[in-house]
Amino acid sequence: MKMIHIILYFLALLSYTSHATTTSVNDFCVANLLLPNTPSGYPCKPPLLVTENDFVFSKLVPGIPIPPFNAGTTPATVTNLPGLNGLGISVERVDIGINGTVPMHIHPDATELLIMVEGQMTAGFITPTKLIVKTLNPGDVMVFPRGLMHFQLNSGVGKTYAFAAYSSTNPTLHIVDILLFGNKLPTPTLEKTTLLDSAQIKKLKAQFGGSG
Repeated sequence: MKMIHIILYFLALLSYTSHATTTSVNDFCVANLLLPNTPSGYPCKPPLLVTENDFVFSKLVPGIPIPPFNAGTTPATVTNLPGLNGLGISVERVDIGINGTVPMHIHPDATELLIMVEGQMTAGFITPTKLIVKTLNPGDVMVFPRGLMHFQLNSGVGKTYAFAAYSSTNPTLHIVDILLFGNKLPTPTLEKTTLLDSAQIKKLKAQFGGSG
């Protein structure tokens, strides 16, 4: 129960921050997922069509491990929890297998709070002038400021998992490996811009679906 209280507390903080800068005449605006998303969120679902199911997501279960990282996530965002629309918050379960990692990635539109539940993780983020790294255990909470490159890896002896809360209803995810090697950028260009050798670049392109 203590972990649930921690999660609720930080989600409440994120919600307060969001509402401090955004006002609305509505108590809520459940997303109408049949209409296109907009910069200010989805259009509101007609009130008569709103049900309790719009405010509940019951499948925050372990994520399926994704190779080669041996980690998986299960998000609860506006796309599967429409009641989040306009509230500026979402949550995700993060599961990392033995020797697994959530690779270097960026959320350009969201701050992240990682709340450790089980096992052990080493997590950190990078700024132009500073490296912040910490080993996390159950009950620990770490914040990753918006837009900064960060990672989490399993540094324990068994599986590990945590919950992540975001200051966005549908946070964007940019995985650095996929950005670099999952495209058609020519290998000679990547050699010059990353200082990696050609063989390594071609190996990574094959791994992440790139060409060139």
